[in-house]
This record gives sequence, C-alpha cells and structure tokens, in this order.
Amino acid sequence: MAGIGGLGRSRHRYEWNLLAEAREIESLRGRVGDAVRSLGGDTDAVESARLGVSELLANAVQHVEDPHLRLVVLRERGAVFVKLFDRSPKVPAVSTPDWDSDSGRGLWLLREMTDAMGYTCTPTGKWVWFRCPLAKAEVAA
Repeated sequence: MAGIGGLGRSRHRYEWNLLAEAREIESLRGRVGDAVRSLGGDTDAVESARLGVSELLANAVQHVEDPHLRLVVLRERGAVFVKLFDRSPKVPAVSTPDWDSDSGRGLWLLREMTDAMGYTCTPTGKWVWFRCPLAKAEVAA
C-alpha cells in the first residue's frame, strides 16, 4: 500500500491512508501487528489482526477499483477493531467455502477466528471490519 501517508496515532487508535498495492500487504501486516501489540494485545490478538488485515487488504486489491483506502486500528472495551474503508459499494459476501477451489476461504476464515466481523455502508463506500479480544484474560472478565 504505497502510503499516501500515515495519519498517525492517538492513545487508542492508529490510522493510515493507503493506495492498494499487493506488494505492500506484508509491510502493513507488520504495522498492524505492532499497533495491536502497543494497544495491549496478546500474541493471539496480534496474529489474528495480522492475518485479518492481510485478508481485508488482499480483497481490496482484487475487488475494488479505486485504490484509495483508509485503515484504522483501535482499542475499545477490551477488544481491538481493525477497519478498512474503500470506495466500492459492493459488500463482501461470506459463505462456506468450496474446499476444492483455489480461493474464497479468507473472509470465512476471518469470520470464524474473530469475535465479530462485518461491514458498514456509507454514502461514499464501506468499512469492512473485524474485532478480536486484546487478551484471553479479558474475555473471561
């Protein structure tokens, strides 16, 4: 994601404006992992966020015409939210994958491994997001 530039961070939030490019997914995955760790995420939260953001970014690269994206990682009520905004009105479809297919498992897997996953439509596009607990101990509390 050839960065248009990171917007920075606040105490509980990180934001980046990006250009969708497949070659940059690994770099963004690392940044998101670092952000989740700094927000108090345990190893499971960091790895879930890294895997999840990879899937969201890969889908945007493949399915969204306008390459301008906005990525937000924030902490709220013992959980981390990862949200990606794109300018496409097309909503993601999550269904049981065809196990014989070479693709089509990512969003299903993301839904299965996180607390929640969804999308929110806006007049100019949509946010696709997922939530996972920051730490296993906070889930029981």
